[in-house]
Amino acid sequence: MLTHVVFDADETLLDLRPAVTGGLVVVLDEMRRLSPAAAEVSLAELESDWAAVFGAMRAAPVMEIRRAALARSLSRAGLDAHLDDVARLFFARRFALTRPFPDALPALAALRRRYALGYATNGNSRAERCGLAGEFTFELYAHEDGLPKKPDPRFYAAVAATAGVPPEQIVYVGDQPDIDVVAPRQAGLRAVWLNRRGLPRPPEMSADAEVSTLAELPTVVDRLAAGRELSDA
Repeated sequence: MLTHVVFDADETLLDLRPAVTGGLVVVLDEMRRLSPAAAEVSLAELESDWAAVFGAMRAAPVMEIRRAALARSLSRAGLDAHLDDVARLFFARRFALTRPFPDALPALAALRRRYALGYATNGNSRAERCGLAGEFTFELYAHEDGLPKKPDPRFYAAVAATAGVPPEQIVYVGDQPDIDVVAPRQAGLRAVWLNRRGLPRPPEMSADAEVSTLAELPTVVDRLAAGRELSDA
């Protein structure tokens, strides 16, 4: 029996990439306003600064990682002292632009007729700031109340504990094979991979199902709930 469908946030329900790019455009404009040296800094360099710090800070809160990336960007033009102000600009723009994918709200509405819905993310995309207010029975955010980030098993244990049901009654839906499929299945949850870009399935990943759009999800979850085999699982 399946009773809950729980979602990852960024790049699953939320179209984050345009929002982050928009935030960085504001940052670059502000850098160029503050210093002529920033004229030589490109948007591509600002985008690369996230990747440069992410590996070493993977376990840290996302906001800390972003601040470190912004600090690296500002140092390109000797603007280190402006981190707090620039970070405020970035996050204001990033949240103003972060909205659900077009297929998200219809899928949530369809699923809500038969299942309780949850929202559980490593990121800092607060549901109420991203067009998802009131959509979920519960919300969980890594680093709140000591909750570790995915793929720590305690994250998925917290999902089950908050839902108040055994893990096997929960389907977790997300876009990243390692932390949204492999790890939740190891923790006893069911898992559906949202593969919007049509990527090859990693050989080490075994999903309960794969979908290319959230529009497919209600039918897929119903089939899983009924115990019917899925040809793409």
